[in-house]
Amino acid sequence: MFDSLDKTLEKLLNEAPSNELPELNRAGVSFETPDKNYTLSSQLTVNLFLYEVKENRELRDPVPIVERVGDEFIRRKPPLRVDCSYIVSAWSDQTRAEKVRQEHLLLSQALLWLSRFPTIPNNYLQGSLANQPFPPPTMIAQVDSNKNATGEFWTALGISPRPTFNLVVAIAMDLRVAVPEGLPVVTSEIRLLEIDKPASLQRWFHIGGRVSEAADPNNAIDEAQVKLVEKNEIVKTNAQGQFIFSDLAAGNYTLEVSKVGFTARSKAIIVPGESVTAYDISLPT
Repeated sequence: MFDSLDKTLEKLLNEAPSNELPELNRAGVSFETPDKNYTLSSQLTVNLFLYEVKENRELRDPVPIVERVGDEFIRRKPPLRVDCSYIVSAWSDQTRAEKVRQEHLLLSQALLWLSRFPTIPNNYLQGSLANQPFPPPTMIAQVDSNKNATGEFWTALGISPRPTFNLVVAIAMDLRVAVPEGLPVVTSEIRLLEIDKPASLQRWFHIGGRVSEAADPNNAIDEAQVKLVEKNEIVKTNAQGQFIFSDLAAGNYTLEVSKVGFTARSKAIIVPGESVTAYDISLPT
């Protein structure tokens, strides 16, 4: 996926308008390590060195994704949101004052162009990034208060320090973890009609839900006690955190859920339910 991000950024930089940003438009784009053995891909080159990859916890969504696949529902872990951090530098094959002039001009044009995109538009996304669930947000030239490593970075590469700016792109990575949730019906209905009494229609329902951890809804809680208050019935969840109550009339009910090690919760419900998660409950620790 990181190679697809490289190709995406290369396409973005290559399509800079020639009438506004001529140096950037004709510059090459490189993702090689800019060490003392680095050679330019063209006379003018923008180098994007991927120096760090880490999870973006502010963008993390703990809510699982429930989707229908055929006749069943599948619960998937939400995508991992990952910050990909680049050091962006400009390079020229000229010498002395002309080299400095070209590199400063190229770096400023790269900064101006990339700053126009708070998110990367879909038409630039390449390879595996083409199916991103969210447009990848970017941060340009933001100071990282936890780092003072720019000088150390160039020293480690064995060359003199040079002007740079940071580019951070947050991409979504599918963890490909899916758990079958069963049939899409969370409330099943039984209708009873006496043959000699056409007006005596009775409707009864079976309902089912799931108990999970509030910190991570993908983690089911087994052996949790679930009480249907109005009928004083108690059941326990199975290994998948699932529970079922049968033979309920339509109406309002209350579920009380508890397990040692978790904070008990209650939930008002309506039978029949209207969604696949109508009876699901999460317990905080």
